[in-house]
Amino acid sequence: MSYWLQFFILVPLLGFLISLTIPGSRERWLSRTAYLTSGVQMTGILIFISYWLLHGAPSLNLVELTLYRDTHNSFLLDFYFDKITAVYLVVGSLLTFLITLYSRYYLHREAGYKRFFNTILFFFTAYQLVIFAGNFETLFLGWEMLGLSSFLLIAFYRDRYLPVRNAVKVFSIYRIGDVGILLAMWASHHLWHENVSFMKLSNYELVHDHLLQHGGTALFISLMLLLGAAVKSAQLPFSSWLPRAMEGPTPSSAIFYGSLSVHLGAFLLLRTMPFWEHQLSVRILIGLVGISTSAIAYAIARVQSTAKSQIAYASVAQIGLIFLEIALGWTNLALFHFAGNAFLRTYQLLVSPSVVSYLIRNQFYHFKPREHSIEDSYPKRIEYTFYLLSLKEWHLDQGINRLFFAPLKRIGKRLDFIRVSNVMYLFGLSFGLALWLFLNPGQLNPKYAVYLPEWFALIGLLLVLKAFSEKMYPRLVVLLVSMGHAWLTLAVSFNEHFNLGHTLLYLSGIIPGAVLAYGCLQYLRNRERPFFDLNQYYGHQYEYPTLGFVFLLGSLGVMGFPISPTFIGLDLLLSHIREDQFVLAFLSALSYVVGGIALIRVYARLFLGPHIKTDHETPYRSS
Repeated sequence: MSYWLQFFILVPLLGFLISLTIPGSRERWLSRTAYLTSGVQMTGILIFISYWLLHGAPSLNLVELTLYRDTHNSFLLDFYFDKITAVYLVVGSLLTFLITLYSRYYLHREAGYKRFFNTILFFFTAYQLVIFAGNFETLFLGWEMLGLSSFLLIAFYRDRYLPVRNAVKVFSIYRIGDVGILLAMWASHHLWHENVSFMKLSNYELVHDHLLQHGGTALFISLMLLLGAAVKSAQLPFSSWLPRAMEGPTPSSAIFYGSLSVHLGAFLLLRTMPFWEHQLSVRILIGLVGISTSAIAYAIARVQSTAKSQIAYASVAQIGLIFLEIALGWTNLALFHFAGNAFLRTYQLLVSPSVVSYLIRNQFYHFKPREHSIEDSYPKRIEYTFYLLSLKEWHLDQGINRLFFAPLKRIGKRLDFIRVSNVMYLFGLSFGLALWLFLNPGQLNPKYAVYLPEWFALIGLLLVLKAFSEKMYPRLVVLLVSMGHAWLTLAVSFNEHFNLGHTLLYLSGIIPGAVLAYGCLQYLRNRERPFFDLNQYYGHQYEYPTLGFVFLLGSLGVMGFPISPTFIGLDLLLSHIREDQFVLAFLSALSYVVGGIALIRVYARLFLGPHIKTDHETPYRSS
C-alpha cells in the first residue's frame, strides 16, 4: 500500500513539467493540464483513502530514494502517510481542482496566463512534498519550493510596484522561519544521531528516553519548530505579511493565503506533536501565541477597509485558535477546524469581487445607520486607543523591520569600503591566509584554533550582510553571497569528517550559479548602464525576459535552492557542526537565509516592477 504514495508526488510533478512545454498562446491546453492534473490526483486520493480506511487506517512509511550516503551521513527522500496527511491531502486536492477550474476563465487573455498555471502546478508539487514528508529533509525541500512559488505568485503582476515590493517582503519574512527549520534540523541531527523519520517520533518510549537525557536540546528544537510554524501561518509577531500577500490574483490568494499554504504552520506542529507534546512549557507557549494572535487579528480585521485584508486577518484569527487546539491536544478538532476554515476562506476570496460590487450598490439604495456595538460602552480613550492600534495593525510590520532587518542593514552599511574593484583582492588575501591555516594546523595554537570556525563563519556572515544592504552594485551582491558560502565551508572544514568531497558537493551548485548570475548581470550592465543599480525597480523583464529567467536560475543555485546537489551539501554542513557550536550553527543558518533574500532582492529590483523607460506602458502606483 505504501508504494502508492509516490504516485501522489509524481502526478503533480508530471503535470508541472508538461505545462512548461505548452506555448503561452494555448490557454485551453494550459488550463486543461492544470485541472486534469488536480482532477486525477483528487480521484486517486479518494480511492486510495477509501481503501486505506477499509484496512484499518495504518500509518505508512516509504523510503523512496537515497540521494546520498556515506559512513556517517545519509540524505533520504522519506514519505509518510497518516490521518493528518489524509485530511490535508483531500482538502488540498479538492481546492486546487476548484481553483484551476475557476482560473481558466478568471485569467482569460491575461498576459501571464501560462506563468500562473506553471506556478500553481509548481506549488501543488511542493505542497504534496510537505504533507507527505517523512523526515525534516524532505519537508524542508517542499518548504523551500513553497517559498519560491509564493514569491512568484504575489509578484504575478510584475509590471506594478506594490505586488513586487510585497513579494520581496513576504519572501524575506518566510526566510526568518527558515532559520528556525534549519536550526531544528541541526539540533535533531545531534539528538538522534541520524536523519530521524516522523514515524520514529511516534514511538513514545524512544522520544521519552531522549527527552529525559537531552531536555535542553529537545526544548530548543521545539522552539525552533514553533518559530517556523508561526512565520508560515502568520502568527504573532509575523501576522503583517498575510494581507501584503493578497497583491496577487484572487485565485492564488484563495489557494495560498486563504486555505492551504497559510495552514502549513499548523501542519508542522501536528506532524511533530509526538515530540513536543510532553513539554508543558512548549504547549503553553504555543497556546499563548495562538490565543494572542486570535485576539489581535480579530480586532485588526474589524477595521480593515479592503475585503481581502479583512478576510486575511479573519483567517489568521482562526489559525490562532487552531494553534490553541493543537496545544490542548485536540488534534481531531484542529483538523476539522482547518478544513472548515480553508473552504470558507477560499469561498470568501473567490466571491469577494462580486460582494464588494454588491455592497457598493446596496449602500446607496438601502442605507442603514451604524448600529451600536459593545465597544461603545467602553471609555472613549480605551475605545479610540484600540481602534488606532488595530487600524495601524499594532505596528507589527514596523516591529519586524526594526527588530530583524534594520539591524542587519546597519551592520552591512558599515562595510561600504568593499567595492567590485577591490572585493577580489580582499577576498583573495583573507581567504588565502585562512586556507593556509587550515592546511597547516601545526602552525596554530590549539587554544585559539577552537575559535576559528566561529570567526570564519562571522566573516562569511558579514559579507552576506554587506550584500543584503548593497544599493549600488548588483554584481557585488552575487560575489559577496558566493564568498560567504566559501567562508562557511572553510569554517566547517575545521570540524572532523567534513572532507573535500562534502565541500565540493556543497559548492557544486553555488559556483556554476554564481558564474551564470554574474554573467547575466554583466550583460545587462553593458546594455543598460544608466539603469543598473538597486535604488529602485527597473522592470528589465520587459525587454530581457529570457535573461531575467536565466538570472533567477543562477540566483537559485547560489541560494542553495533544491535544483542542485548544494541542497544535500547544506544538510551535510549542518550535520558536521558540533552540538556545542551553537554560534557556528546560528551564523551558518543566518548567512544561508539572508543571502537568499539579497539575491531575490536583486532579481526583483532589476527585472520586475514598472519599466524605467517611458516608451513602455506602466501602471500607476497603488495606495
